[in-house]
Amino acid sequence: MVKKEFTYRGKTVEEMKKMDLKEFMELLPSRERRSLKRGFTEQEKILIEELSKKDNPKTQCRDLIIIPQIIGKKIRVYTGKEFVQIMIEPDMIGHRLGEFALTRKNVAHSAPGIGATRSSASLSVK
Repeated sequence: MVKKEFTYRGKTVEEMKKMDLKEFMELLPSRERRSLKRGFTEQEKILIEELSKKDNPKTQCRDLIIIPQIIGKKIRVYTGKEFVQIMIEPDMIGHRLGEFALTRKNVAHSAPGIGATRSSASLSVK
């Protein structure tokens, strides 16, 4: 079975990598387009430069919009407690880094403890 090549709004990853930032912005939704039009922050510029030099840098720039130039790179994004490693894939284009590094974990409740309810006070302790 032949794997279908990824396209974003009719453009392949190779075509998007050849585009300059202004052409790529035209493909994005309005919120991301406006954000890129304002330009990158200093931390985002440093991160993009670091990605070209080394693999797997740490960052707290959760609002960085994923552009085609950083596809295939590994980035460690801060969740508020730890750095989570993310592999940038083509289908992440146009999203923000923070969408892939979740800040909250699922709550898994177990059975209530002894004395938590009136009926649990009479249970035997095992």
